[in-house]
Amino acid sequence: MAVASTTTIAHASSLGDGNKHLLWYDKPAATWTEALPIGNSRLGAMVYGTPATERLQLNEETIWAGRPNNNPNPEAKEYLPKVRELVWKGKYKEAQDMATAHVMAKTNLGMPYQPFGDLYVSFPGAGKYTEYYRELSLDSARVITTYKADGVKYKREYISSLSENVIMVHLTASKPGMITCNANMTSPQQDVTIKSEGKEIVLSGISGWHEGLKGKVQFTGRATAQTKGGQVVSSDGVLQIKNADEATIYLTIATNFKNYNDISGNDTLTSEKTLAEALKNSFEVIKEKHYNIYRKQFDRVKLNLGKDMYAGKTTDWRVEHFKEHNDEHLVETYFQFGRYLLICTSQPGTQPPTLQGIWNDKMLPSWDSKYTCNINLEMNYWPAELTNLSELNAPLFKLIKDVSQTGRESARVMYGADGWVLHHNTDLWRVTGAIDKAPSGLWPTGGAWLSQHLWEHYLYTGDKTFLADAYPTMKEAARFLNQIMVRNPNNTNWMICPSLSPENEHPHHATTAAGVTMDNELIHDLFNHVIDASAILGKKEDKAFTDSLQNKLDGMLPLQTGRWGQLQEWKDDWDNPDDKHRHVSHLYALYPSNQISPFRTPQLTAAARTSLI
Repeated sequence: MAVASTTTIAHASSLGDGNKHLLWYDKPAATWTEALPIGNSRLGAMVYGTPATERLQLNEETIWAGRPNNNPNPEAKEYLPKVRELVWKGKYKEAQDMATAHVMAKTNLGMPYQPFGDLYVSFPGAGKYTEYYRELSLDSARVITTYKADGVKYKREYISSLSENVIMVHLTASKPGMITCNANMTSPQQDVTIKSEGKEIVLSGISGWHEGLKGKVQFTGRATAQTKGGQVVSSDGVLQIKNADEATIYLTIATNFKNYNDISGNDTLTSEKTLAEALKNSFEVIKEKHYNIYRKQFDRVKLNLGKDMYAGKTTDWRVEHFKEHNDEHLVETYFQFGRYLLICTSQPGTQPPTLQGIWNDKMLPSWDSKYTCNINLEMNYWPAELTNLSELNAPLFKLIKDVSQTGRESARVMYGADGWVLHHNTDLWRVTGAIDKAPSGLWPTGGAWLSQHLWEHYLYTGDKTFLADAYPTMKEAARFLNQIMVRNPNNTNWMICPSLSPENEHPHHATTAAGVTMDNELIHDLFNHVIDASAILGKKEDKAFTDSLQNKLDGMLPLQTGRWGQLQEWKDDWDNPDDKHRHVSHLYALYPSNQISPFRTPQLTAAARTSLI
């Protein structure tokens, strides 16, 4: 194979005001992580851009293992006081082991997000090519691949349409009649059927088993093509395009998922209807609609760090040599790439992005590609308000409302408490029991952090109608924490026990502890915001409740500076300068919260800086 492309030519998009923000490469993707992501929040594809055999690795946002369920452990109510007593006695490892045995969920530790499969498109004669180029255009939300073979210039455009809910592959050539290819779908799922229906290819199946729970998400993907010239034939699950001047492959995927406790949808009929509607429009029409929807969101924020000095260099070269150059435009592109990913994964009416957004090629992805609520889910949404994508919070807000419902059962069963609880993880089914083992999962303050996003949305929008709708969720998260807070043995402070500082081990070879700094910071925000929201909304009937929250706030530990000049991560001065843990959870007070400020609290700011160092 010959790949003879220069890295000194700047390429430009044909849409809009020029392609100012792009990732581009002079060779196809060799691995999944080198492929380029497109998505419309429901359908995601990783595009490899291989001339001879194109691969699109495909996901649909609701294909998860398992089925509707929840997972609180009823033993927890009996054993949590025993765990607490061990913590008070300084027997942290014993406390942690007891929690793992008797508090954590026993069935369903969270279901994994799973792939649909792949679309392969093989092109005879494309094995030898020159002038290869591929890009992800952040300005137009599309991938483009171009190359030359046997004297013919070929171009492929890929979009995951924000208007029609289809993935489209548009194929053109510099000479007529040169588009000939075969397309077929495969899947790593075990229970699948692949067939042809008329001029369509169809792959249907059901999601996999996990931890003894049978998967019940039914899915159907279907694809066909429209051409100018040539012909389209489908046989035995293979879509054949012969001697076309140009061609467009249309692909959609649907499931039976309706919401976290309802899987009564009809994936077959939904996929048929979606594809039929999309086929009424050409690629150019759908691309323009997709582009207009995307640009309404993407164009709201511009970051200009100066002239692009390295536009003629491939993106992988720029990343590799970033330390050697003052490549501000790469930083600018990285900023916009984050916004691109949120636009592609969090449109209103869809699921929030998982740990991997909507892009995952593994049946058992890292950390199950769930919703990790002790940093990752929240961090996905940090660009939402700050970069003028406020409405993209809608999937997160729907998840918060869902877990505020399923979390009531977990609060009652595990803690004997009112309100709702979310531990450090949840999934498509909105489980709220304590997932995994105690070293990572014994953390009952996830609801406090998610509630912060509701308050932030009100601060950014001033929308009192939204605040009135969110207030009960915030209030009930506070009610739970208010009820489970305890005083330490010498009766000096209110705190959560047991809990942990995600997911860091302290010197007693455990994470389980009491009164950890991050819990105190989260409670400080939640309780104060519920008190403020109550006043804004005129909730005079809640005065006794908000007074009880203020009482807890008045009796909590303040933020503390330890012997190294650091912001203490725990109530005790346990920090170690050699701690290399990747979480810095106690710095929540610095960001995304504002409890620490260089203007109001310069000493705590200095302590936070020391912690980072």
